[in-house]
Amino acid sequence: MVAGVLGGDRTVLARAITLIESTNPQHQADAQDLLIKLMPRAGHSVRIGVSGLPGAGKSTFIDAFGSMLTAKGHKVAVLAVDPSSSRAGGSILGDKTRMMRLAQDANAYIRPSPTGGTLGGVSRATREAIVVCEAAGFDVVLVETVGVGQSEVSVAAMVDFFLVLMLAGGGDDLQGIKKGVLEIADMIAITKADGDNMARARESAADYGHALRIVTPAGAPWVPPVVIISARENKGLDDVWGAIERFSAAAKSTGRWDTKRADQHVRWMWAMVEERVLAEFRSSPAVRSRAAELERAVASGSTTAALAAAALLNNKV
Repeated sequence: MVAGVLGGDRTVLARAITLIESTNPQHQADAQDLLIKLMPRAGHSVRIGVSGLPGAGKSTFIDAFGSMLTAKGHKVAVLAVDPSSSRAGGSILGDKTRMMRLAQDANAYIRPSPTGGTLGGVSRATREAIVVCEAAGFDVVLVETVGVGQSEVSVAAMVDFFLVLMLAGGGDDLQGIKKGVLEIADMIAITKADGDNMARARESAADYGHALRIVTPAGAPWVPPVVIISARENKGLDDVWGAIERFSAAAKSTGRWDTKRADQHVRWMWAMVEERVLAEFRSSPAVRSRAAELERAVASGSTTAALAAAALLNNKV
């Protein structure tokens, strides 16, 4: 499998990511062995997070943007995180149907992965899938988020550059984006800026530009730009890539690039600790024996969530 990934074999690459996503204990052990062997060949890509509210055109943008990059000679991997159903646990996994050009591009690879209910809307194995794609020779990795809740923060913690897509619509749309997202965005792109929408796009760009200047600390090494794009007309995509290249060059020249990557590795470690501790807690026979009873008590109102949690924790101890 190591040889296949390093050789760029798509079938083996898909199998490697499937192995990483597996919750089987033996598969997880094999996946870590695989990652140890691949990591020396990883870490050389530009990792770009792409987020935005539903309807902002994330998949359409990635299709056009990724195609532009492959035309420039880059190899592009897309890790598209699909929301898992809270009822049945399934996910749509429809990104390949929305990225027709990239799906047929020999220099692109699209991997839709279900969140599996992971907090933050990011697949448990997204970080590790980035490593595998880098080892397979992809020098640009795009991570598309579901665009809701905590997903933006989760993705921003694993990429080099965080791009937020917003629809044109004027000042009122500022209510649709949280201050926290503005604080972690490295760029905002106003999408669907074509035809009769151009005037609204320019107005929105001005509004977001003012908002970013307010939340960006004085003297910050990077002031997030706001660009106007149209994926349908391939307009403004070069501006997005140009800003990413300038950002990367500045971060590498000052050492911020390596510092951020190192910090992300530490965050990754603690995320794995939290996930493993929670999994072991839930699988404990002592916890499982009382969980259903306490869930019913909380649901009926005969006890509080805090008291039930304390009972489980004390029972575990």
